[in-house]
Amino acid sequence: MPVYKVNVLIENKPYISDPEGDTILKDLVLKGGYQQVRSIRVAKMLKVEVEAKSVEDAREMVRRMCDELRLYNPMLSICRVE
Repeated sequence: MPVYKVNVLIENKPYISDPEGDTILKDLVLKGGYQQVRSIRVAKMLKVEVEAKSVEDAREMVRRMCDELRLYNPMLSICRVE
């Protein structure tokens, strides 16, 4: 069975504050002279390798895993499987 690499991106919903992103923006980026940058949001990425029959099966398996095991909080975060 083929092995697929699936990326899972977990980020805060737009209306949830992102103190880590704010700190990077204020203390590094703006002070570093990049005044054109308006905002930074931080996200986590999980890189998962799975055996599956197809790309669609691999995506669905990882999506189900993230939901069932609560790898993210659906009230606060968005989870994208790619």
